[in-house]
Amino acid sequence: MKYGVLLQARSFGFRLAFALLIVMPFRAGAMQSSVVSTEFVSTHPPTPQCHAGTIVDTPGGLVAAWFGGKQERDPSVGIWLSRHLSGQWTRPREVANGRQPDGSRLPTWNPVLFRSATGRLMLFYKIGPDPQHWWGMLMTSDDDGASWSAPRRLPPGILGPIKNKPIQLANGEILSPSSTEQGGWRVHTERSVDDGKTWVAGNDISSPGIDAIQPSLLSMRDGTIEAVGRTRQGKLFWSRSGDAGHHWSPLGLLEVTNPNAGIDAVSLADGRYLLVYNPTLPGHQWWDGRGTLAVALSADGLRWKRVLTLESQPGREYSYPAVIQSRDGLVHVLYTWQRTRMRHVVIDPALLPTPAPSG
Repeated sequence: MKYGVLLQARSFGFRLAFALLIVMPFRAGAMQSSVVSTEFVSTHPPTPQCHAGTIVDTPGGLVAAWFGGKQERDPSVGIWLSRHLSGQWTRPREVANGRQPDGSRLPTWNPVLFRSATGRLMLFYKIGPDPQHWWGMLMTSDDDGASWSAPRRLPPGILGPIKNKPIQLANGEILSPSSTEQGGWRVHTERSVDDGKTWVAGNDISSPGIDAIQPSLLSMRDGTIEAVGRTRQGKLFWSRSGDAGHHWSPLGLLEVTNPNAGIDAVSLADGRYLLVYNPTLPGHQWWDGRGTLAVALSADGLRWKRVLTLESQPGREYSYPAVIQSRDGLVHVLYTWQRTRMRHVVIDPALLPTPAPSG
């Protein structure tokens, strides 16, 4: 082979290998990284911006959704959905928008996917000009997200899960983490005893001096339920219920710093609790607060240890994580990547360090 041809071949091989590194999911190497893979749901996003992802595991594969459009609050923003089939994500499609009976259109917000024990897949989302005046919507699917029912508006006073997934209790009741922002930030839960057909809102969970929204619910080993979420006070809040979510302790603050950014958490099958969040970085201004996205573990839901950094680039935005554990034991995180793409990261929790138990 001539030298020039050899150089071209090597150059082509390098470019091909580099392209494969960009396109193909990253795989854990000899260092036994806990990150199994990372990928974009869509390498060619259908909208200029996207945000507020949600993800669920179904027998037919993973399903992810988010809101996307020109930019947040713009009437063009709709709910987009993709399914993970045969090892890859399908092309995103808009499954809901804010078109009104008079032909006008309002922005949509914060989709949340949840699959109940009966197999019904629910897609909650919000429509409205802003979070102070939005209302809750619900669509359902009986074929793992391949097709959807017509959207229906939830009753007055019921918003659905505001950002994070509901949990299903041992008695079959579904408990949904919710919050309101009109006239102040307040956290509450909503309950369904009939597989999501009807809902009842609980009382606000509050404490003087703590402004809280967007709870995530954890089923604790002792049978209690913990709510954890964002506040304006620079740390995450927590509250616990010992009676299946009917009554809650006053809000308290965890020793987990957070720049008032959305989080999510999940109870792992091995008894640990996993949190995905934006930590506050010392010396940085608030607008840099979503440039680092981290994972923390806890043995008791109160003391958390940061064990993994998913993203770290101050001045950029990696935010609004959604986290689940699939039936195979792997953890899936979906989050906003610089407001332009949704990124999916798979983690093997068995390779994460175990925090010391409380005592």
